[in-house]
Amino acid sequence: MMDDPKETLHRYLQQAREALLWKLDGASEYDIRRPLVPSGSNLLGIVKHVASVEAGYFGEIFGRPFPEPMPWFDDDAEPNADMWASADESREWVIHFYERVWAHSDATITALDLDAPGLVPWWSEERMNVTLHSMLVHMLAESHRHCGHADILRELIDGSVGHRANYSNMGEGDAAAYAAHVERLEAVARSFS
Repeated sequence: MMDDPKETLHRYLQQAREALLWKLDGASEYDIRRPLVPSGSNLLGIVKHVASVEAGYFGEIFGRPFPEPMPWFDDDAEPNADMWASADESREWVIHFYERVWAHSDATITALDLDAPGLVPWWSEERMNVTLHSMLVHMLAESHRHCGHADILRELIDGSVGHRANYSNMGEGDAAAYAAHVERLEAVARSFS
């Protein structure tokens, strides 16, 4: 039996959403907010960003605007304000914001056919006319890309790796096996210096 294409895309989107939130589990407030790379990327900011863009791609694009303000996208907002959580945006607030976005997006996905037209006004003229199908694919790519970022950040924080709590997707190995693996990779890399 063939899967329904819309259900398949939606299922993979939900898996990405859950994986992204899982990266926050068990990490301290400090650790989910701190910038770990030169760009300033941080776990809570990634969740806020993905939630924000999803709200647009399944909201405004299809004439179903997300009902809550997102001041980090206002013209006078500081650059990259969607990529970090301010002191008054708690972990719980960001998570619940993302969950409210899911509900809004899911209503759009359920209500529309895959060929339903949408318009992305901030894209170039030749790309701005889209369909629900193309936006599902776009949001899948966006979500999974940022899940990869979150994987790296979480590993830098406490060594936690994997796709979700009950499925690491990393193969077998303990700390000693990983240390030996890293040492071997470093030796190969050094041979090219």
